[in-house]
Amino acid sequence: MSVVPLVFELGAPGRRGATMPDMDVPAKSVADLLPEKFLRKTPAPLPEIGELELVRHFTHLSQRNFSVDSGFYPLGSCTMKYNPKINEDIASLDGFAKIHPAQDVSQIQGALELLYELEKILGEVTGMKRFTLQPAAGAHGEITGLMIIKKYHEKHQQSQRNIVLIPDGAHGTNPASASLANYETRELHSNKQGGVDVDHLREVLEQNKGKIAALMMTNPNTLGLFDENILEIARMVHEEGGQIYYDGANANAILGIVRPGDMGFDVVHLNLHKTCSTPHGGGGPGAGPIGVAEHLVEYLPGPLPEKLDDGTFDWKEPGPDSIGRVRANFGNFLVLVRAYTYLRFHGAEGLLHVSKSAVLNANYVMRALSDLYYLPFDRHCMHEFVFSASKQKTQNGVTATDIGKRLLDFGVHAPTVYFPLIVHEALMIEPTETESKEQLDEFIALMRQIADEAAHHPDLVTGAPHNSVVGRLDQTLAARKPKLKWAPAEQ
Repeated sequence: MSVVPLVFELGAPGRRGATMPDMDVPAKSVADLLPEKFLRKTPAPLPEIGELELVRHFTHLSQRNFSVDSGFYPLGSCTMKYNPKINEDIASLDGFAKIHPAQDVSQIQGALELLYELEKILGEVTGMKRFTLQPAAGAHGEITGLMIIKKYHEKHQQSQRNIVLIPDGAHGTNPASASLANYETRELHSNKQGGVDVDHLREVLEQNKGKIAALMMTNPNTLGLFDENILEIARMVHEEGGQIYYDGANANAILGIVRPGDMGFDVVHLNLHKTCSTPHGGGGPGAGPIGVAEHLVEYLPGPLPEKLDDGTFDWKEPGPDSIGRVRANFGNFLVLVRAYTYLRFHGAEGLLHVSKSAVLNANYVMRALSDLYYLPFDRHCMHEFVFSASKQKTQNGVTATDIGKRLLDFGVHAPTVYFPLIVHEALMIEPTETESKEQLDEFIALMRQIADEAAHHPDLVTGAPHNSVVGRLDQTLAARKPKLKWAPAEQ
């Protein structure tokens, strides 16, 4: 006899008070449903507690989590900004949250229209011709973009182009993605202004004529600096026959100000979970759509949303040269819904305000602390900046890690430390546009206090954190031998 699933008749979606309908449900135990080999021989050693104790236990655990909703999160390179709750409200609507990718297109016209319109908006923001919304993260977008570039060169009988150029301050995913795409990499040096050394680029291009597949760049880069030579860089790479890939992790700095397509980029990925505010702490969820210039459209993964002559929407394959699907179904749909909500809510003028505010906030904090922390590239930054704790380490033995740990005592998340690698004892700070001046002033005061402690009471900083649930962990041991499951205490 087959097992009939239990179904609850709800008065309305999301309401309490559900009742169980009269059904002829076979009375079967778990033991009847599972194969013998999966059954326990002895009872599980679970604690005997009541519902109240259980609820309090998990509630207390949840209160230990840190999020941008509970405190300042100046994590450089990651754009951990506040996520407006309207995004969550829209993503939770039944027409979005309860649909299935296998449904007939006639039943998901609203969802298809949203994806179609989102692609158009992303094209306007970046200057790209078309987008695929499939990639589930920025790094996933990188490998997708590099596969497109590889297919483009192969079709043009340029398979010998097997080198990807990557600046020395790039995100670590760039060389990793190039390696996954079976490319060799060449590192480009930075100049005194923190941008790509054009002379070194010229030298590398000359040494590898006919072999350059692409240049991967973030602009502004991981130092938070806009490369003013970008048009010259693009011209040089294009004349050598290469393509230019835009790592969009730092797009929060340029929305409405400048478009990657106008800088000369051929491929763009956007981290919608960063730039368009979907919660992404702890590794997900994410969305890393890839946009391409017109000459690369035929290689995009399919299917793509298409508007038909009668005004309805459907899926359409881009063509026989497509690299094929890169993800099951059609992408992280609810992340895309949140991004669409964010973009429509702000509009063109709002996005411009987002970036201008992010740039203003970063420069405000940077200048307020530059007398105490070494600034290796002393120029106006964009959305983030990188200090060095080298002075604190040399004079008092206080490292960037120590400063980050001390911030935890005040309920502030640590900034990114030791990245980019080209800055010794790096402290990478991104305040984002969503923080108030009052919050920035509080953070400035804390950083000044920690600098004073490092100078006069270094043990207070090197021993931090003092107020967190656990003290300083052995980070290497925690990474290599993490405890990922509960184990009963020995009797």
